[in-house]
Amino acid sequence: MASDPASLPSSAPVAPTHPCVRCGRPTAIDRGLCEECNPLGLRDASSSQVHGTAFVGVLLAVVVLAVVGRLALSGVGPFTAEIGSVEPAVDGLTVTLEVTNAGTSAGQTTCRVTDASPRSPGAAAIVQSPRIEPGETRSFTRELTEFGPEARVLAVECHSP
Repeated sequence: MASDPASLPSSAPVAPTHPCVRCGRPTAIDRGLCEECNPLGLRDASSSQVHGTAFVGVLLAVVVLAVVGRLALSGVGPFTAEIGSVEPAVDGLTVTLEVTNAGTSAGQTTCRVTDASPRSPGAAAIVQSPRIEPGETRSFTRELTEFGPEARVLAVECHSP
């Protein structure tokens, strides 16, 4: 029995497709929109255009954040600090710091307290100051356990943001 050529499966390869980004119809793999959604056959944006636009957006966001951060921190500090007193406590030392904000804006600073003796093993404590108004000197006390309970000579250094 002879078979009808029209009933035989086609050996022609089927082109790969993907859904149209607008309506979901099968579309050629090299196009983003189907013929009905893009009747004029206008070109799609290339991947380098899309990635370039995203890169510019991220770069612009970073620049805006840097400018806002700079404006928010302008005028804060510099801060100068001195050790007011050092007294033994149960678990360490009670240290009074006197910090001056020489800037034009109120702010806080982080101070590093270290053992001032040349034979010190390098122990250090990091202390956050309270909010200090411009031109104001503020004293505050913290208990530091990093140096042990024996009174000693300490040094302090505070950094501006």
